[in-house]
Amino acid sequence: MKTDNQLKELVRETYTTVADQSREMNAASCCGVGGCSPLDDAAIMADDYSHLAGYVPDADLGLGCGLPTQFAQIKPGDTVIDLGSGAGNDCFVARHETGPTGKVIGIDFTPAMIDRACRNADMLGYNNVEFRAGDIEQMPVADNVADVVVSNCVLNLVPNKANVLAEIARVLKPGGHFSISDIVLQGDLPQGLRQAAEMYAGCVSGAIQHDEYLRLIQEAGFAQITIQKRKAINLPDSILDNYLTVNEIAIYRQGGVGIMSVTVYAEKPGAVNSVESTAKPKIKLTDLTNSSAQACTPGGGCC
Repeated sequence: MKTDNQLKELVRETYTTVADQSREMNAASCCGVGGCSPLDDAAIMADDYSHLAGYVPDADLGLGCGLPTQFAQIKPGDTVIDLGSGAGNDCFVARHETGPTGKVIGIDFTPAMIDRACRNADMLGYNNVEFRAGDIEQMPVADNVADVVVSNCVLNLVPNKANVLAEIARVLKPGGHFSISDIVLQGDLPQGLRQAAEMYAGCVSGAIQHDEYLRLIQEAGFAQITIQKRKAINLPDSILDNYLTVNEIAIYRQGGVGIMSVTVYAEKPGAVNSVESTAKPKIKLTDLTNSSAQACTPGGGCC
């Protein structure tokens, strides 16, 4: 069993390799798949960003599992933090929404990704998008800074998700919110996948149970928890044959285990008065169970 630090180093090494590759190569890696595992379909987890305003093809490495910025309700002038910002894909979409009066901060612990994102921002001439090197369990950001936090297929790579959620609560302003896409599980993931380090970096083996994921968000003090989108992840035969036994494949194909992408919205409660600010926030959980995309209606310079 690898330690948390060893797992983080594995992820860092994997994404350094991705950052150094051309877009044609890394479109088939990690969450987008192939570089970390022998998946045939490069779009098995990643969603198509090309229709979103602000999309920058050179910043899209195919590493996500959802479209959190599409659901993030970003307003002009907002300060947005993107966790695990990679080459800047979600940051640039968020920048279009927040406009020139807002600010976008990308955080990533892979120097090669920060480097690539900075080059992209410089080429675009954006002076209100910056990228900071740091661990999202200890964000290099002050308290109560962000109106919105987004993240795309990153928390499932972090061993201690509760720490990240606590950090999100710290950096959000009272009344601020997050929209995060991640991989979660229904049922027990076969041991063959759990033992595959490449799949950990590829977003599946680091995932936790759907209900536990929501419980952690609630325990971190967030309110108005809403599943904005849900998408089943169907693994092709190539990954099944490489990582699972015959019995595990049979269980998987019978629906004994499920892997899915979810985009979750939640709010940091605001201190309306002294009584409410010290009370445990009331949690309203809305679960849109349809597996197709559905939106909810809840409540400077580079480097």
